[in-house]
Amino acid sequence: MTIGSSMSSGYCSLDEDLEDCFFTAKTSFFRSTPSKVPAKNVTQTVEEEKPEPPTIQEIKQRIEKYNAKVTNCLLMKLNDDGTYTGFIKVHLKLRRPVTVPAGIRPQSIYDALKEVNLADMTDKRTSFYLPLDAIKQLHISSTTTVSEVIQGLLKKFMVVDNPQKFALFKEMRKDGQVLFQKLPLTECPLYLRLLAGPDTDVLSFVLKENETGEVEWDAFSIPELQNFLMILDKEEKDKIQQVQRKYEKFKQRLQQTLKEARGKPG
Repeated sequence: MTIGSSMSSGYCSLDEDLEDCFFTAKTSFFRSTPSKVPAKNVTQTVEEEKPEPPTIQEIKQRIEKYNAKVTNCLLMKLNDDGTYTGFIKVHLKLRRPVTVPAGIRPQSIYDALKEVNLADMTDKRTSFYLPLDAIKQLHISSTTTVSEVIQGLLKKFMVVDNPQKFALFKEMRKDGQVLFQKLPLTECPLYLRLLAGPDTDVLSFVLKENETGEVEWDAFSIPELQNFLMILDKEEKDKIQQVQRKYEKFKQRLQQTLKEARGKPG
């Protein structure tokens, strides 16, 4: 599996939309869900039945149809043994900081070709936020699984966190809504790409935190836990200031109303 990248300079902001953002010991950085009918672009989780695997002849026909729609030269190629290779793009949407080796130079082409693991060169660790709009382009095989994709992405970014902390989702758009489905570790993303075609508006892949309802705190490193405490403290202070500002405005409005009422003739 080979990896290419496309990343902007944007970083995760902890200050955005604090009105309905909260943190608990069981989850992390969820937004409160409105009780009303979902509006457009509301994210939901859906379950779909897995289609039957196609025959080799059907795969050949699908690849020909797929390649006919490709406009960026990122074609799929059928091998003699019936397997095929192609490209997928993965959006990284991680809300929590990741753990990486401290003081390590960026990975070179030589390191990638020789499969040198730079994370093994030091025991020092640090944590930081990955850009929310980071995109990685992967060249994979039809036999490459979701588990291997996750591990490849973490290795590229030199992330030393447990791969079980992360999950790969497929993102679809239907009737003005954005729908997510968590992919099993044994699923083959390139097969899904082939079925959907090259249009990323129809199907795209997203790497997110693996939310299972209960956080396994033992799986986190000391720097990560310290970061969580700092984030929680900051959220608490921001929320207090937000509430104070809110009621200060109410107080000023009430005082102004009372002043106007007293100034009116009885």
